[in-house]
Amino acid sequence: MGQASIWAGLVALIFLQSVSTYKLICYYTNWSQYRQQGGRFVPETIDANLCTHIIYAFANVSSDQINHAQWNDDSTYESLNRLKTTNPQLKILLSAGGYGDGSKPFSKIAASPVRRLNFVKSVVRYLRENNFDGFDLDWVFPEEGDKKRLVNLVKDLSIQFKREAVKERNEKLILSVAVQAGREAMDKGYDIRAISESADFINFLSFDFHGFWDGATGHGSPLYKGKNDFGSSSYYNVDYSVKYLKTKGAPAEKIMMGISTFGRTFTLASRQTGVGVMISGPGTPGAITQEAKTGMLSYFEICEFNHGAMKERIEEQAVPYSHKGNQWVGYEDVMSVQAKVQYMKENNLGGIMIWALDLDDFSGSACHQGNYPLIGAVKEELNKKS
Repeated sequence: MGQASIWAGLVALIFLQSVSTYKLICYYTNWSQYRQQGGRFVPETIDANLCTHIIYAFANVSSDQINHAQWNDDSTYESLNRLKTTNPQLKILLSAGGYGDGSKPFSKIAASPVRRLNFVKSVVRYLRENNFDGFDLDWVFPEEGDKKRLVNLVKDLSIQFKREAVKERNEKLILSVAVQAGREAMDKGYDIRAISESADFINFLSFDFHGFWDGATGHGSPLYKGKNDFGSSSYYNVDYSVKYLKTKGAPAEKIMMGISTFGRTFTLASRQTGVGVMISGPGTPGAITQEAKTGMLSYFEICEFNHGAMKERIEEQAVPYSHKGNQWVGYEDVMSVQAKVQYMKENNLGGIMIWALDLDDFSGSACHQGNYPLIGAVKEELNKKS
């Protein structure tokens, strides 16, 4: 073997050893392209080397078929695939469902074996035609009666993906399933063990534990339970939810623990500014995301808000919040996402899921911490040797 060949082999070995064995799954939303300048996000904005998997949300589901949701999806798909010229290892998945659709597109489809098969075949065909590497089933809010239907749909997708790979001699399409956190939600709508047997991995939505709907301030994604959490309120944190998910039958290596790049906002009802104080509703919408009803700010908007705000930490929950005037927001920062990645490693999970690429400070102009400060901190922590 020549010296050049030996050197090339060593370089390749060093590269492989430096790459994290954990997955970093990053969602990218199709509505972010319509935000005003400063928040507008398009495929060309994506750092191809940041995530191991990108999930484009969402496709449209109608008449038992999956199809385009946006007028420019064809060009968006092409732009996403061009990212692989920079990072050939990148996997790009397409998601269907989400909070907007809830159970509506899937419940009736999954109830009928014929409709299920039609849908599953359309998914395979559509993914191959548009050069996707896999499919993410984001069936949000499944009801008690949907539990078996969801399992059947996931199982049929898995079977069809395997059959197609053998028949066409293709690499098997990846199948991921989004699962809500929260004990009640898991008990109600998910047969976790059965889903885990068919899915390649689970995108665990371990955020939105608290929001304005509670009537009081609270962090959306506390790592641990708070000092005032007792009874069922002890369920609303990442630690409890991850452990409960595992007891329900999810293998640790298939769990992608969710981290949000957005914060949940509140309008305070009094001069009290702590955790658990009364509120009058969601916070003031951000100038760019303009989420008036959901009480949400992107990380780049939170950095703007933090100018002149009082920044606090909930020490026992390992997360920050800020308040200014009658506005209160709980969010993630570099320190809190580092703690979450460390927790993920300690519990031998498969990786981290991010919602969403377009809500981080992707341009670096608002937070002055570099491009993608939160996701970048997650990636750096993933790559550290434990």
